[in-house]
Amino acid sequence: MRGAHPHAPVAPGRAPTPLQGALTWGAAVTAATARLAAVGIEESRREARLVLALALGVEAATVLGYPERLLDAAAAARFEALVRRREAREPFSRLAGKRGFWTLELALSPETLDPRPDSETLIRAMLDRFSDRESPLSVLDLGTGSGCLLLAALSEYPNASGIGVDCLPGAVEAARRNAAALGLAPRAQFVVDHWAASLVTTVDAILANPPYISSDLIERLAPEVARFEPRAALDGGGDGLEAYRELAPPLSRLLKVSGCAFIELGAGQGAAVAGIMARQRLTLTGMVRDLGGIERCAVFTPEKG
Repeated sequence: MRGAHPHAPVAPGRAPTPLQGALTWGAAVTAATARLAAVGIEESRREARLVLALALGVEAATVLGYPERLLDAAAAARFEALVRRREAREPFSRLAGKRGFWTLELALSPETLDPRPDSETLIRAMLDRFSDRESPLSVLDLGTGSGCLLLAALSEYPNASGIGVDCLPGAVEAARRNAAALGLAPRAQFVVDHWAASLVTTVDAILANPPYISSDLIERLAPEVARFEPRAALDGGGDGLEAYRELAPPLSRLLKVSGCAFIELGAGQGAAVAGIMARQRLTLTGMVRDLGGIERCAVFTPEKG
């Protein structure tokens, strides 16, 4: 879960200027660009174009290619409603109700974390460790949210099956819907539980993206994160490490002797998390950096002997 830098809030008392009159697509994008830029949204023209494409039900490239087209009244009303939501810093993925992750498109719900590219590091690490794509792996995804990690893994390993666990019932339902939409439901089971407390099986691979933001830092995150992500998926307690302490015993219990756990980290948490896991006889065997160069995925295996 990567938190973006906070942006400037809307000035107190400021009311957005609604779109008025007959506008071309190009003029509508220009007007929305100014509004989004005024509240501190980066790449505001690109965002405005995406929002208009969503309102029109077309691709963003179509909006770019036909700026002279007129915006009809119904589309203008939809666009205005979406622009107001984005002005309030609701993320575009929440407006669209979906997010791309790995090679998949996943539906979101209010109880699911918006999947980030950083989390794809866990899938890359898993592919490196389990190079045989035909292997019938058993996979466990703890804190599954939208199901992104488990479903991405199953998409790469056609003979694998797995269980996704989340403490939020709404997240579990969203993950089930995503599995069905992707044709992966026969190999994916989703359950409501707290860090797999009730599971008795052992598995080859465990994936987990636990909450790792310190409680006092959440309100300082970008509004898109602080206001619209489920707090349970962000809040890692006073030092950001509470979830790792809770997660370590289930990892030790559920991981096969030959298995690997792939755990997402916050920036600079590697040594502390390795120490927590070591107390449960889990050995750090790899650290994988994300595309930004941050150590994002810690790989653990059961201690030998």
